[in-house]
Parts: sequence; C-alpha cells; structure tokens
Amino acid sequence: MTDKPADRYTSFVAIGDSFTEGMSDLLPDGAYRGWADVLAARLAARAPGFRYANLAVRGKLIGQIVDEQVDRAAAMQPDVITLVGGLNDALRPTCDMGRVRALLEQAAERLAPNCRRLVLMRSPGRRGPVMERFRPRMEELFTHVETVAARHGALVADLYGAEVLGDQRMWDADRLHLTAEGHRRVAEAVWQTLGLEAEEDWRAPLPPAVRPSWTARRIEDVRFARRHLGPWVGRRLTGRSSGDGRPPKRPDLLPYEPGAA
Repeated sequence: MTDKPADRYTSFVAIGDSFTEGMSDLLPDGAYRGWADVLAARLAARAPGFRYANLAVRGKLIGQIVDEQVDRAAAMQPDVITLVGGLNDALRPTCDMGRVRALLEQAAERLAPNCRRLVLMRSPGRRGPVMERFRPRMEELFTHVETVAARHGALVADLYGAEVLGDQRMWDADRLHLTAEGHRRVAEAVWQTLGLEAEEDWRAPLPPAVRPSWTARRIEDVRFARRHLGPWVGRRLTGRSSGDGRPPKRPDLLPYEPGAA
C-alpha cells in the first residue's frame, strides 16, 4: 500500500458487533454514534478526503463477522481496520471457544495484509454478578487476542485492563453497552493505540460514587430484568439476534462528512 506519514490515516473501516455499531451512545435522532464514529471524526479532522465505513451490526457472532464483514473490509484496503468480535459468543450459555479462537485467527490473517494498521481489542467488562459468570471465557478470549495480534503484527487496545471502564456508571441501563462517556474514552484509547498524541487520560477514574439506597438498587434490578435481561435471554434461547435483517449503518468506504456519523 502507498506510504504515508506514520501519524496520518486517510481511511478507516470498523467491523464487529453492537460495541462497534455504537450502542448505547444514542443521538437525538434515534441513531447510535459510538466510539468508532467519534474516532472517525477525529481522524477526518487531520486528513482532507478522509473515508470511513462501519460494517458492524449488533448481535453478530464471530462467525457472522467473518462471513459478512471481513472480506468486505479487506477489499476496501483502508489505512486502519478495527476488529472486535467473539464476546457475543462467549456470553452465550454454551460456546465452542476453540472455534471462536480459530475464527479470530482467520479474520486477522485476512485483514492484516490489507491495511496499514489492524487494531484488535480486549473489550471492557462491567463489574457485577452477571459478568462474573462469564469472566473466565472473556479472559480466555482476550488472551487469544494478544496471541493473534502478536502473530499478525496487529495493535491491541487494552480496554479490559482499565479500571474505570468497569465502573457501573460507564454502562447503560441494559448493563451490556457503554454510555456516551464510555464510548468517548474508547475512542481516545484507540487514538492513542494508533500512535497519535494523547488528548486526555482515558483511564482517569470517575469522581467517587454516591451509593444508592438498597430499595433503589432493587427497583433498578427489577427494571433491568424486565426490560433487558428477559428479552436478551429469550433471544439466546430461540437463536434470534437483535441484528437479524439489519444492515450496517455505513456499508461503503466513503468520504466522511461532519454530522454524518
């Protein structure tokens, strides 16, 4: 690919699931923004003619990401590709982690030769009892991410190791997706992973929390179970996904326009 200054990126393709699509960084018009859109806006400010595509779709498993997104992203041959996947698999009641590892390897092998920088991630994990059940699988996945990155010369944004991103205040009411502040910090983390000059300490802790009352916590737990946990479990049991039939929000590598992402 054409040589460019090390800190100048002129195109970016993001692939993955709901984390990269941008849930729950909700805009006034009902669309989701998310860390990838924030990062694209910042990169575009440095490079006239900057192009951006986001192929991520909520609910996608790593096999679907490989089948539906990887070849499309590789064919675009952008400067930067971010790949985040496998966590939806790990959070299912049963999961073949050997298959997940093999598919991540397959994806990186296809993507790495077709971009200047391939960025993988150790995704953030919210502190709480639900996530504790799946933590061993998550950590197995993230260990493999490091192995794959080393093998293919990819970069790794270590979000899992950041204490602040485990803070419950960084997570939306569904307890599965980051708030706008969480997405903003992820964008800064990837920015720095790409070797760009830090604009803030994205690991900085939040102010001390005011602990809600026992009653308030129980009310919130009931609301969470009814609105989010129940439907999520139902989809897992029936093999459905929140992304079924949903197209990516930015399927083509086109010039970035402010306000378009």
